[in-house]
Amino acid sequence: MKKWAFVSDFDGTISKKDFYHLVIEELFPEGEALFRQWKRGEMLDIDFLSRIFTSIHLEEEELIKTILTLPLDKYIGPFIERVQKNGGDFYILSAGTDYYIKHIFDALGAENVEIISNKGHFKSKNIHLEIDKNDWSYSERYGIDKSKVIQKLKETYDTVYFYGDSEPDSHPAAFADVTFAKDALCGLLEKKGIAYIKADSFVDVEAYLRGRGVLVI
Repeated sequence: MKKWAFVSDFDGTISKKDFYHLVIEELFPEGEALFRQWKRGEMLDIDFLSRIFTSIHLEEEELIKTILTLPLDKYIGPFIERVQKNGGDFYILSAGTDYYIKHIFDALGAENVEIISNKGHFKSKNIHLEIDKNDWSYSERYGIDKSKVIQKLKETYDTVYFYGDSEPDSHPAAFADVTFAKDALCGLLEKKGIAYIKADSFVDVEAYLRGRGVLVI
């Protein structure tokens, strides 16, 4: 067994804004109606994202430039380095798509970070999701079942830390050894009776891990 892993959600946790919000604000204002429909429970998460991501209509070079404007937690790069220097593995677990996450992390220069997310590719000026219903981690609602991923990682690691911010993260939080939560996730976990550590940024997460002797260098 490996010692420990840190698993982080991407949208709203590593990034300060969900990528779909960026697309709606800058490229697809009609998506606001879809957003409200989704929030009313009239669309599955994966169907909402598919509609948004196929309404971008940009050449790939321009799309990548837009992706790289997504604001991030400024401490994410140093935090990943701290985790790795202290013997931990860093994972991104996202119900978005690896297409835009890969571009961001390539620009960030972070190495040895595994991205576990819905597969996506660029075609015809849009991002198209590749959902495999036969994959072990498949979820009808999210495309990827984060709970299954956390449980799988716990077969490899003694301790799995998880950090998230919203409803999809409330499910894997039940299986992580320690969950860090921000924004809406805090209230959701309280309703479910799931213990969590409130953290508004990776600075807060690092302070907690240092205080417990997990990060020492």
